[in-house]
Order: sequence, then structure tokens, then C-alpha cells
Amino acid sequence: MPDILSLLQCLLPQINATTMRQLNQIILAMLAMSGRVTMLGISRWTGSGGSYRTRLRFFHTVIPWATLFWLFFRKHLFRANEVYLLAKDEVVVSKSGKKTYGLDRFFSSLVSKPISGLFFFTLSLVSVERRYSFPIQIEQVIKSDIEKSSPLPTPEIKPQEKRQRGRPKVSKNKNKTEVILTSELLRIKKMINELVKLITNFIPLTYLVLDGHFGNNNALQMARLVNLHIISKLRHDSPLYIPYHNPDPNRRSRRKYGNKLDYCNIPDAYLCKSSIQEDIKTDIYQTTLLHKEFAQALNIVILVKTNLKTNARSHVILFFSDLKLSSEKIIDYYKLRFQIEFNFRDAKQFWGLEDFMNLSQTAVTNAANLAFFMVNLSYHLLADFRFSNPGSGIIDLKAHYRGFLYVHEILKMLPETPEPILLNQIFAKLTSLGRIHDVSTDFKAS
Repeated sequence: MPDILSLLQCLLPQINATTMRQLNQIILAMLAMSGRVTMLGISRWTGSGGSYRTRLRFFHTVIPWATLFWLFFRKHLFRANEVYLLAKDEVVVSKSGKKTYGLDRFFSSLVSKPISGLFFFTLSLVSVERRYSFPIQIEQVIKSDIEKSSPLPTPEIKPQEKRQRGRPKVSKNKNKTEVILTSELLRIKKMINELVKLITNFIPLTYLVLDGHFGNNNALQMARLVNLHIISKLRHDSPLYIPYHNPDPNRRSRRKYGNKLDYCNIPDAYLCKSSIQEDIKTDIYQTTLLHKEFAQALNIVILVKTNLKTNARSHVILFFSDLKLSSEKIIDYYKLRFQIEFNFRDAKQFWGLEDFMNLSQTAVTNAANLAFFMVNLSYHLLADFRFSNPGSGIIDLKAHYRGFLYVHEILKMLPETPEPILLNQIFAKLTSLGRIHDVSTDFKAS
């Protein structure tokens, strides 16, 4: 049975011994408990010194979670020979009531409509080799009074004015690298700068992976401001142009854009790979193209899928700000962004992200960050647990800790400690209750 307190020793410079002890009790309770993960539920599964009042004091303590995430990752999860991507995504947590800090209506992709809840931005370090995402920074999004009061913009219909051909004389060239960042991009930039300052070049970060919502020039320029290259997705109908090449070397040409790319007739020269699986043909194209809204050329990867029976065709456009990365890596890195969704699932299903009932700002921050901290901690515990229990998941891990707690409570009531063989059988039997995978035969109580 791993000692949780020893795993948390790396956090001691940032939190005092009292908070460390309380965190240890809460983690042990969350690993063993069943039911909703609330302050009341946690207090029922903690032993002496774990009253509801004590839990209340912990959740109202200001804790430097960003530093704790990094210290734990550096000590227990970091591997020097791996490549890490920086990925960002957001999660909406449904909440009822009226007094929870930051409560508002946010769009939830799970139900495809706005719901009442809380909104969190998450930055994660994604390991390319282990193909797993580690939450590293969480920040709650609060709507400003201007955002709440301002109605949705309605397009103003103006009468069409006939304009002469050509460019207006008073128009000037615009520098597309000088953009006005939205509040969302400013928040992401701030989080990245804080993370880079925290890790102090411990991990060489190069790539920032974002979803299709950030497939625009503003997001690209934000990424370049923090010295990162962006990997994202463009709209399926994005107008892309082939760079113009002057056929006459003796004649100077100021033309930049060539022919517009036709997605139904992509030149074969751009084809990198083609495969057929179950009557679905997949073609992968890669080339350097231009977009009139972007300040620079883009490394474009187009995935085209064709149903050979019905001739139905669809495509996805990925882009990268660095022109040197191969199509295989661009596709692989963009796929890895989805690992954050599994973090959200685990935090909601097992660690109380959907359950907490805290109201104040500090308590809500602690509850949300604790849920994501448990995602990283459970990954480390599972890595050791699977050596003797291959294929086990979080449900098996929680069943193991719950059975371990039951055994210790029973042993306190016995006048004498059972024989080692019988004790091992008791541990194996009780820790197997509620498990999905069979308990290992070489289990030993510790």
C-alpha cells in the first residue's frame, strides 16, 4: 500500500504541515469513498481529525495550486526522454443554485446548448510517448459585467454601394501580425506565460495544440508571442491559395496569391499517403499554402476520406505555423489533444468535479483544482498498481483502497492479529469487492 504522505513531500515547501496533513486525509478518503465527492462525503470517510469543520477549513485555505501541480509532475510524472505538447481545452461543469462563485450560463458541447454552470480553462502537458495528458494549470472563467449585459451582436444591413474597380486610393496595407487579442486569447497567453515562468526551461515546449475554435490568425499570433508553434484545424471551406511563382525570372512580380485550392481536385503532387480500410479510402495531402486572413504561409495537411461504395467525400484541414513538421506528426499531435477529454471524464466521474457544492471563490478553486490534482495522482498510483494488477483502472484502484480501509477497521476490533496466510486471504477478498478486473494472486498486505 503506497504511502500517500510520502508522495506529497515534494509539495512541502509551498504548503505548511497542517495543510499537508489535511490533504493527505482528503486524498485517502477520495480513494476509498463511494458516492458523491463533497465535503460532507469526504468527512464521513476520514478517520480521527477529519471532521466536517476541518474539511471546511481546508477548502477555505488559499493554496498555490499551479505550483503544486508542477512540483508533483516534476517529481513523479516527468520523464526526461519524452516529447511534451502543450494543449488547451475548456470544460463546463453543471451547477444549480444562485450563489456559487462564477455561476453563469455557458455553452456545453455535451448537451449542445447553454447550461447553468461553471467554466474552467485547462492547460495540460501531453506526453507523446505515453499518449496521456497531465493537467498542469486550471483557471476559472468569470464573465465580466460587460459580457453579461451586452446583447448578441446583430448584423447591420447597409445598402449596397457601387464601388469602382481596383483598390481605393486611401487604403493602406495592414500588418497582419499586429492583432487585437480577445479576452479569451489574453487569458490563454497569461496562463502560458505563468507556466513558462514556473517551469523555467525545465521542459522545452515548442508546440501548442488547440481545437478548431482557434483556427484563426489571432490565435496563431498569440502563440508566436509566447514562442510556440500552433497546431489547429481550419474550417472545411477555408479559402486557401497556392503561392504564386513568377514564370518569367527577368520580370519582377508583386503577385502573392496563385490559384485557389479546389478541395475536390487537389493536385496529386501534394499527396503523401493513401490507404483503404473497409471501403473507406483515406488520402493525406500536405503542402504550403496561403490564407488571406493569415500573416504567414501555413503548413497545411488535408485528410480526405472517400466512401468507395457511395462516393461520399469529406475532408479535414489541419494547419501548423512551422513549415518543417511532417504530416504524420501533425496528425498525431492533433489527435493527442483529445486526451484532455479523458482528464475531464475522470475528474467528473471519480474525483468530484461535478459533485462539489462549495460557494466561495477560494472553495470553488480548491475543489476544481483538487479534482484535477487527483487525475495526476491516480495516474501515478495506477502505474505502480498495474505491476501486480495488469489492466486495472480507477474503479479497481478505488476498490483496493476501500477494501484496505475495511480490513484495517476490522483488525482494530480483533483481539489478536490473524495468521499471515489468513490475513493475506482477507485482504485479497475484501479488496476484490467492487472490482472490474480480478485481483492478483500474489497480493500481499503491507
